[in-house]
Amino acid sequence: MDPAKTIKLHKKICSLVSERKIKQSLDLLSDMIASATPGLFSYDYENLAMTYRNMLAYTIDGIDDPERGKVYLKLMQSILGLSDRVRQDILSQNSGWHTYWVKQQAERELKLSGKSIAETADELAFKPDLDEWLELNSEFTPDPESEISVRHRKLIKDIFNHLWLTDYYGDAERSLIALISKTGGFRWYEASIFTTAITLSALRTWQPEKLHHLADLYEGGEEQVIERALSGLILNLHYYNNRLLIYPEITERFRALASSGRFREHCRIIVLQTIRSRETEGLSRKMHNEILPKVAKLKPMIEDKLDLENILPRDQNEERNPGWSDMFSESEDIFRTMEELTKLQMEGADVYMSAFANLKHFDFFKDFQNWFAPFHPDHEAVNEIFRDEILGPGTNELAEALYKTPFICNSDKFSLLLNLRHLPSAQKSMMLKVFRMELDGLQQMNEEENLTDPYRSFRTNVTQYLQDLYRFFKLSPYKKEFEDIFKGRLDIYNSQFFRMTCDAAESEAGLADYFFSKNFYEDALPLFLRQLKLKSGESQLFEKIGYCYQETGDYEEALVYYRRAELIDRNPWTVKKTGWLLRRLGRTEEALETYLQACAMEPGNIHTVMMTAHCYLDLRDYENALKYYFRVEYNDPGNIKILRPISFCYFALGRFEESEKYYDRLSEGKLTAYDFINIGHLALCRGRKKEAVEYYRKSLMTGEITSDKFIEVFNDDSELLIRLGVDSDDLPIITDFILFSFS
Repeated sequence: MDPAKTIKLHKKICSLVSERKIKQSLDLLSDMIASATPGLFSYDYENLAMTYRNMLAYTIDGIDDPERGKVYLKLMQSILGLSDRVRQDILSQNSGWHTYWVKQQAERELKLSGKSIAETADELAFKPDLDEWLELNSEFTPDPESEISVRHRKLIKDIFNHLWLTDYYGDAERSLIALISKTGGFRWYEASIFTTAITLSALRTWQPEKLHHLADLYEGGEEQVIERALSGLILNLHYYNNRLLIYPEITERFRALASSGRFREHCRIIVLQTIRSRETEGLSRKMHNEILPKVAKLKPMIEDKLDLENILPRDQNEERNPGWSDMFSESEDIFRTMEELTKLQMEGADVYMSAFANLKHFDFFKDFQNWFAPFHPDHEAVNEIFRDEILGPGTNELAEALYKTPFICNSDKFSLLLNLRHLPSAQKSMMLKVFRMELDGLQQMNEEENLTDPYRSFRTNVTQYLQDLYRFFKLSPYKKEFEDIFKGRLDIYNSQFFRMTCDAAESEAGLADYFFSKNFYEDALPLFLRQLKLKSGESQLFEKIGYCYQETGDYEEALVYYRRAELIDRNPWTVKKTGWLLRRLGRTEEALETYLQACAMEPGNIHTVMMTAHCYLDLRDYENALKYYFRVEYNDPGNIKILRPISFCYFALGRFEESEKYYDRLSEGKLTAYDFINIGHLALCRGRKKEAVEYYRKSLMTGEITSDKFIEVFNDDSELLIRLGVDSDDLPIITDFILFSFS
């Protein structure tokens, strides 16, 4: 079975178990086992199947078993555990992945010592080197090129690989993590790397103990370790969302943690920053491929022909209700990251991602664990700069400035440092000057902001770490071997974990406002809807829900909520939005009535006047449409685009001379394909067929419309042309003549 199919089948089994569809999950598990090592899992599977059959039989026979709930829960856990093991077996045999090559190498080293698995810390293959290192003074800093340093770097790599690739932790791993957690055993930056190894191991193979280890590191670790531990914990809890309720000991642990306000705030910071890392390309694709074409289909054809939407510049104040600005200011305290220096980077756009994407080819990144290494001035990569003739004297300032800057993630700091060696001398000197100037400023800024924001350091470290992970999953040569945890919506706020720890109304309100401010309307909508239970009397909440529905293309629901908002507070903005929706839904008479009410509320609003004119035009009430278009022309005399609907209205009324005068004025600018068609219609109605044909030809020559589109527009206008005196028998002849001339 190929890796993709194996992973898909495993996910389906897990999903069925979480849905309590045990028989179906067992059937699929049987199929999966058929592709695994023969005979390895058959006994365990038969035991599970027999246990479930017996449970079913007892239940049907009416036997009351007070332990049935516990047995059922244990059965589900066992099915999940077995499916995990089968998945690992198939992938290790068939994937050819680097991950399993490294794992097999480590297992081979262990077997050389006579063990198939390390049951205690003493049986770990690297235990002698570990003991040697722990005996040294924690302040001891050996020469980077000394033998002990070389062995120490290998030790770090061995520990990382062991924690990452061990499927199920036992006493040996428990002892190893205890040594890592012990103050003075390893430096914070080494403990940070090991914490990531536990995170990756948990994502690779589920085991509740791994989550407990991360929780322990969060509660007892030092700064920079706790950020990584909790980030890894949250990513795992979201990834395994469907499993949480099957493991009560996990939910109990995190309910206990959630009693701390500090923990809840830390969780909110991580959840928000994780969401900010989402790819924006997906939303853009959806807007262009799904929403915009759908909206375009709803627009009347005449709107394209007369370019009605672009007569006036877009009224920015009418896009969102200006009154909402007060609401956003209230949430600034909850999401202070929106006000930090590199907004785009912190919001998920990640302004440095593309800049550093091509700087991950250094040998440094060939070592797997270096993708997760925290940057610090004592790192051996910094020592290479000492040898540089120009950079050497300024290495300390350079490394210190890089370490302190909150604007670049660790992975990119290493990329920048490693790339400095290859710059021309002049650029090296300039970079040194920049870093020396920045160092003092960074020191002062950090001190000032730490005083006003007690969570600033945590927020900065989390942001950098999540961006390190993001780069690994997006850019690493090993990325195909990992499921991209940053792919998709990352709706952590809908997970069991979030409900257990961060479900306060304030938290959801802040998240909803953030999503709304960044145009993530599909994410904001369910959070706003939840708030209705607590804020059913707030018109702005109904307005925002209506706007979310509008922007996701559900105009009927948008109309419902705008009208509910009007019942609480009828204001011009909501009335105009209601009119806009009614027109888009083809309910033009209702739209006109609504816009007339809006005109009465804001007589001087030229955009409302124009939309009223559009409604009259849709209804073919050309006399009244003209009256309102003239008001627009009077208020904006230099706007040449308003001439387009005015000239058409005159034409539709049969007032050809006035129409021609306005088309002559319109011709002073650039004519569109639709303009040429309308001018051709005017010539045709005045009996000038050759002139009309020439204008029709010009419309096609613009390249703006196809021949099929031309026929569609012409046929749509045929009723009007006949009413204005054109012989109906001439129309198909004219269109065929045009088509022949372009064939």
